[in-house]
Parts: sequence; structure tokens; C-alpha cells
Amino acid sequence: MVNKQSVHRIKTKWNMKQNWPLYIMLIPAGILLLIFSYYPMYGVSIAFQDYQPVNGFFGSPFVGLKWFKYVFEMPDFKEILSNTLIMAIGKILIGTLFSIVFALLLNEIKNRRYKKTVQTIVYLPYFLSWVIIGGIFVDLLSADGLINQVINLFGHESIMFLGDNRYFRGTMILTDVWKSFGYGAIIYLAAMTGIDPQLYESARMDGANRLKQALHITLPGILPTIILLATLSIGNILNAGFDQILIMYNEVVYETGDIIDTFVYRVGLESAQFSLSTAVGLFKSVVSFIMIGISYTLAYKFADYRIF
Repeated sequence: MVNKQSVHRIKTKWNMKQNWPLYIMLIPAGILLLIFSYYPMYGVSIAFQDYQPVNGFFGSPFVGLKWFKYVFEMPDFKEILSNTLIMAIGKILIGTLFSIVFALLLNEIKNRRYKKTVQTIVYLPYFLSWVIIGGIFVDLLSADGLINQVINLFGHESIMFLGDNRYFRGTMILTDVWKSFGYGAIIYLAAMTGIDPQLYESARMDGANRLKQALHITLPGILPTIILLATLSIGNILNAGFDQILIMYNEVVYETGDIIDTFVYRVGLESAQFSLSTAVGLFKSVVSFIMIGISYTLAYKFADYRIF
């Protein structure tokens, strides 16, 4: 009697035999992945060494978890971790909310040309790098920038958005939301196209206005997509936006603006403390890996989403 494992083995062999050209096409991609993604991972070993470039990987003394203990005992580390979590969670929550609300409003526009024009304009910033957008915001938010000129017209003093710890986190969250909420809105709009139009017709016959239709049909219809994107975003909970903050922050706002990625950059490259910065980066990678596993588990449980 043939068991399930034997059947699966036979199917796998048959599949490989039938699709061998596709498997051969995967070989170059696999080689590149090994060379540029997996081989450099050997460098994380310097997190467990007193690494000296002169002595190299094999000549530097092994120190175990010394740098990890040093990192966790650093007075600044809690502050850096807190900044990272606050800005990452803020971007996820506010970005998701903005995207949903904007998608609901855009879905109510019946003029297709106007709707596409607005959609394209809002989506455009997503394609621009933070090098460009960061420079624009630095000019707009400076003491004599356009936004402070408007504030001055109403009789208020200028606000140092990028030079005051009270405003820096909020500025980073809002500028990131401005850049990316158009992309999220398109995903929700795509999900809305899958809602059965007969539900809207039935609701209109029952006297439901547009607001009630949006609340009781559209929003529940895209709820699985909202849950899916929200759970998958948990994996990026320690990614607070390296490019954005590196371009827009300065020494004055290190207290509220320094995140794990910028700390690793400053300490590792500018101060040449390679072992310390690698330990911090490895800590972040391990936590992110665990969070990605949790997010995929939740996505499978609540939205029936899985890659494999």
C-alpha cells in the first residue's frame, strides 16, 4: 500500500522532471543570493569579537556576549529603542488610518477622470526617494520656510519642527504618512473592487445613504485586507525609517530622533566601533525576524494568508 509520503515524493519527482527548465533558470538567482545575501552574513561574527580591521575576522579576539551586555547597559539604548518603537508604531497606525479614510473618500468619487488624477497625484510621492523629499521638507520646515511664514502671518512664533524635541517625532510620522498613504490607499481601493455591487443596490433600496453604505458594506468588505496589512506591518516594527531620519535629523534632536539604524550608522561608521554597532544591528535583526514570524502567523490565523 502506498502511503502519503510516497505519493508526495512521486509527485515532486514528476514535477521536477516536467519543469526542469524552470529549475535551471533558478540556479543563477540562487548563486547571486548566496554570494550577496548569505556570504556577507559571516560578518555578524564581529559582534562577538573585539574586532580590529588590522587583525581581521580570524585574528580578532573572541569576547562572547560582551558587546550585547554593553549595549543593554548603555543609558542611551532605552531611549533609542523607545524612539524606534514610537515612530515605527506611529507611522503604522496613522498611515493605515489615513490610507483607509482616503480610500473610502476616493471610492465615493464617481468622475473617473478626476478620481484617477487625484489618485496619481497622491501616489506620486511614494516613488520619490527621501533624498529628494527630505531636502524639500528641510526647506519647508526651516525657521524661515514657507510653513513658518504662514504661521507668522497669523501672529505666531516660528516652530522649529526639525530642531525641537517636542515636534521632531510628530514631524517624522506625518511626513512619512504624507509620502506613503497614497500607496496604501491604492491597495484598499483594489480590495473595494471585489465587493459585490448588489450589496450597494440592496442598501440603497433600503434607504441607506453613502455614509451608511461605506460604514456597513465597504469597510467590512475590506476588513480582511486591513487585518492582513496591519499584521504584516508588525514585522517592520523596528524599522522606523533610516533614510528619512538620517536626512532630516541633527544633533539637537538626538534625544527623540535617534533610532537603532541611525545609531548603528553613527557608531559603526563615524566612530569606527564596528563590534558595538554590529551587536546593535544583530539585535534588531533577530527581533525583526521573530516579529515577522509572529505577523505571518497572525496573518494566517485572521486573514488566511500564507506564502507557502
